[in-house]
Amino acid sequence: MMALPPCHIPGFELADIETGEARIRIARGGKGPPLLLLHGHPQTHLTWGKIAPALARSFTVVAADLRGYGDSSKPEGGPGHVNYSKRAMALDQVKVMRSLSFKRFAVVGHDRGGRVAHRMALDHPEAVERIVVMDIAPTATMYAQTNKEFATRYFWWFFLIQPAPLPERMIGADPEFFLRQHIANQIKVPGSTSDAVFAEYLRCYRDPATHHAICEDYRAAASIDLDHDAEDAEKRIAAPLLALWGGRGVVGQLYDVLQTWRDKAVDVRGEAVDCGHSPQEERPENTLRLLLDFLS
Repeated sequence: MMALPPCHIPGFELADIETGEARIRIARGGKGPPLLLLHGHPQTHLTWGKIAPALARSFTVVAADLRGYGDSSKPEGGPGHVNYSKRAMALDQVKVMRSLSFKRFAVVGHDRGGRVAHRMALDHPEAVERIVVMDIAPTATMYAQTNKEFATRYFWWFFLIQPAPLPERMIGADPEFFLRQHIANQIKVPGSTSDAVFAEYLRCYRDPATHHAICEDYRAAASIDLDHDAEDAEKRIAAPLLALWGGRGVVGQLYDVLQTWRDKAVDVRGEAVDCGHSPQEERPENTLRLLLDFLS
C-alpha cells in the first residue's frame, strides 16, 4: 500500500497501475459494484474528495488521474498527438479496471474526464454499464458551434492548442497564476476548492511535463479526436447516460446540453445544478444525490 500524502480522500488507498502504455495513479475505496471517476482539467482525482467517501458506501470507487495529469505518467504526444487522443486515454482506464478484475463498470467523467468517458462508451461498449458526463457538451458539437462568446469564455480551448512550445512556456512562466485564475473563473460557489486541495493541484501543475501533457490533450481534442468522432458520427452510446451541468456555467448557458447528448446516445436524462463548472466541488450534496439516483 502506498503512503498517503497529507491531502487525500479519507478511507481510500493509493496505487499505481501499469497499463503498458502509461502508469495511472488511482485512489480506491469502498465495496460493491465498480465505479470509475475521471476528473477534468486542471484537477486531479482529488476533485472527487467531497463525494467519493459517500459513494464508497455503495460502490467500489476507483478515482483515477488521467494520463498526463496528477501523478499519472506523462508520455510525449506522439505523431498527430495520438498519445493524448481520448481513444488512448480511455483505453488506459479500461485497462486499469481490468487489472482490478472489473470487466464492466459505471463511469463518471467531469470535463476532460467526460470526454474520455464518451470515447470509452463508443470504443468499449461491453465495459461501460452506465455513463455520467458532467458540464460538457460533445467535443465536436462545441467546436462546430463556436462563436465569439464561447471563444472568449473558453479561450484556453484555442490557446492550449497552439504549437509547442508557446503555451507551455507561457504557463510555465507563472503556473500558479494561470491555475488560480482558471479555477476562479469557472467556480461560481466561492471557497469550493479548499486550500489543501488547491495546493495538491498546484504541486502537479508546476511540473513542466504536465504543461505539455495538458496542451497535448487539448491539441488532440482539436485534431485526432475530431477525426475519430467523424468516423463514428453514426454511432450512439448504448449505455444509459446522465448529463449534469452547472446552471451558472458556460456550457449550461450556451448549449442545450440534453439535446447535444441525445444526438449522441440512445438513453439520455439529466439536469442543471446550481453552480459553475464543478458540481462535485461546488454542490457536492446535490451532485451525490443525483449520482446515486442514477447509478443505483
